[in-house]
Amino acid sequence: MRIACGFDHAGVPLRDEALGVLTAAGHEVLDLGTDSLEPVDYPDVALAVARAVLSGSAERGVLVCGSGAGVAVAASKVPGIRAATCHDTYTAHQAVEHDDVNVLCLGARVVGPELAADILRAFAAASYSGEERHQRRLAKITAIERGAVEVPTEGAVAREGGTGAGPVGGA
Repeated sequence: MRIACGFDHAGVPLRDEALGVLTAAGHEVLDLGTDSLEPVDYPDVALAVARAVLSGSAERGVLVCGSGAGVAVAASKVPGIRAATCHDTYTAHQAVEHDDVNVLCLGARVVGPELAADILRAFAAASYSGEERHQRRLAKITAIERGAVEVPTEGAVAREGGTGAGPVGGA
């Protein structure tokens, strides 16, 4: 699989580990930088990886900043990108299997190189299950992404004091 990888200056400490782990696992890496500790703006890096995934230049992406949060927020603003910050292996594979996540986000100030390597391997090895319940939920996410004012709420559970727009579907 071809994986686009992008790092801001805070993500550079995990750069060599990430690129090496993915390459060693047999993946082709598209390195979109940075390789310097000089400050760069993480939205620019996130957009570069998102564009690579959407254009088909890469099947998935990996983004690394200090916390993983900033790049996840930025990448998720791009229609068609499903980015998730994952700091454990379960979330890394489950996000792909259930949510068809196509961009993994990591925080270099949160996880060390060994855990990052395990997370990267879990993400890259995972496949979307395509189960009906996951397809249904992704269709709702796509509707939100396309600006749907009213998202189908079949099975919605009202929360106390809330709007009634709570979790949808079953387990």
